[in-house]
Amino acid sequence: MTTLNEWFEKGLTSEQYIDQMESHKDNMQKVYDEFKLPEDQVFFDQLKEKNLKAIVLTEDWCGDAMMNNPVLLKLAEQSEMEVRFLLRDSNLELMDQYLTNGTSRAIPIFIFIDENGEEVAKWGPRAENVQSFVDEARFNLPAKEDPAFKDGQSLMIKQLTAAYTEREDFWKEVYAELKQKLS
Repeated sequence: MTTLNEWFEKGLTSEQYIDQMESHKDNMQKVYDEFKLPEDQVFFDQLKEKNLKAIVLTEDWCGDAMMNNPVLLKLAEQSEMEVRFLLRDSNLELMDQYLTNGTSRAIPIFIFIDENGEEVAKWGPRAENVQSFVDEARFNLPAKEDPAFKDGQSLMIKQLTAAYTEREDFWKEVYAELKQKLS
């Protein structure tokens, strides 16, 4: 069985991940450029002392990853945490150990490991307030059998993407949950 340290070593650096992106690259860059970390130096220093690394299970087409990954990257830079990206669809052996609700390959999933490669925390795929927003958007969709479902789903995805690239409150919520997990 592959250890978490071995998975980390297999991963792409943030530069490699961004370079290979075909979807959401500009949106991810926008969130990265516009998200400002709070003044939280004590937390960043404490996190730096823990010497954690992060494994990110992700795919570039995923809107949640497009919004959440830049928040993690900012946090990682501030606390000198190394981050590696693994593409979900080519790393199902690891992904299937981190299913959402035991069934869903929802991403992104952030796995935080210590120097020994032991998992100390995991987070994902969404912040609680963001999940409520998504649930509400889904509630208004027609049934899957309905001919209007496909158009409704396309519109919902456009609306979610717009919200994810514009709503600082969502970004701050992701940061707050990550801070709570890592404190």
